[in-house]
Amino acid sequence: MPFRRLRKYNMETEASPRPLLLLVEDEAGLVDTLCANLAEQFEVVVAGTVAEARALFARQKFDIIVSDHMLPGKQQGLGFLMEALAQQPAVKRILMTGYLNPELLARSSALAQLSACLIKPVEISRLRKELDEALGRR
Repeated sequence: MPFRRLRKYNMETEASPRPLLLLVEDEAGLVDTLCANLAEQFEVVVAGTVAEARALFARQKFDIIVSDHMLPGKQQGLGFLMEALAQQPAVKRILMTGYLNPELLARSSALAQLSACLIKPVEISRLRKELDEALGRR
């Protein structure tokens, strides 16, 4: 039997898989910016509506969701994040919104057990920090 060289597993050189992030956002420019800035740390999947997000979420398990609140259609981001909590409690959830409604902001964290609720425009460094904290990477 021929000798086979086994590859030694080295934690320092092996790339760890990137967390899978579901981005629910309908603004094309913002989607492009976020994907460009998060692609090194995350595998990003994009949905432009709650219906698209719901279909993706049903087929795939995500590590974290970042969702805008105001989206096209009747369903909004907070409602989707509440559904995500019920279906997959372990998935981390972050809400982004430009809709400055103090009542929404106050109740959204409790309703969907959010890791963060961010006001748009969000600085990339702040979003990265919140993503890392939600995933326990800091």
